[in-house]
Amino acid sequence: MSIRPVKHESRATPTMEGAGVKLHRVFGFGDPSMTDPFLMMDDFRNDNPSDYLRGFPWHPHRGIETITYVLAGTVEHGDSLGNQGLLGAGDVQWMTAGSGIMHQEMPKGDFAGRMHGFQLWANLPSSLKMTAPRYQDVKSADIPVIVDDDGTAVRVITGDFWGKTGPVDGIAAEPVYLDISVPPGKRKSFPVDTYRSAFAYIFAGSGTFRDASKPFGVKVEKEYQGQELNIRDLSGNRTLVVFDTGDEVTVQAGEEGIRFLLVTGKPIREPVAWHGPIVMNTREELMQAMRDLQNGTFIKADH
Repeated sequence: MSIRPVKHESRATPTMEGAGVKLHRVFGFGDPSMTDPFLMMDDFRNDNPSDYLRGFPWHPHRGIETITYVLAGTVEHGDSLGNQGLLGAGDVQWMTAGSGIMHQEMPKGDFAGRMHGFQLWANLPSSLKMTAPRYQDVKSADIPVIVDDDGTAVRVITGDFWGKTGPVDGIAAEPVYLDISVPPGKRKSFPVDTYRSAFAYIFAGSGTFRDASKPFGVKVEKEYQGQELNIRDLSGNRTLVVFDTGDEVTVQAGEEGIRFLLVTGKPIREPVAWHGPIVMNTREELMQAMRDLQNGTFIKADH
């Protein structure tokens, strides 16, 4: 087995989206080849309702799939095709926008006002850009959880892992999407497909994904707020770790343990023409999408 080395680390940066929702951008709107087939990821985590209640009113999507994973609070969604639903703690929605959809997402906090979740955008290959829109809403209880002998817990949202298969299926990138918790001080390895893109996003605790025998990590350059810093690599809350090739990812948990998303997917390796929530292959396709929005032909309900 070959441990995947780390080729990039960065911290999620504060930004604002929708009608004024404060969140942290994990990656996106940069070089899409680094995380191909994944385009963007946001961490929306807030304890102040005024920072998220205005939500994400009606907006279009075309050419991508959006994956919403809620940890606390709820997200109410609706779309131009008449679909409606409510995502609660632990629930997942995988929306294939395909040829085009208009939808809205309105978050609400839990009893303490807390709202926490993630949204990941996955690209669609050119052959599926104009496929029919589709939803998969998955309840928390339907997501398998595996607990290993050492206390490591893995929620399998999609893909095959440790003998379990996640409930989300039929996704173009054939991703594996895992929510992993490793107990304090434990060192753990997880198998990954050698030829897939892979990243981890830490959202609780700390640890290192570098080949260090102790959890204090190794001295590395890390980018933070546009500056390269030489620091000990004990990656913590809101850290993105992008891996190079190899067939396993190894983590050494810190003294608080570590919880992270581990996501892999099959690279598409196609040109990306991107304007906001619309991702196509060429500028002409983008211009056509803009014309469709203007003349009322963006939604293609009949496939």
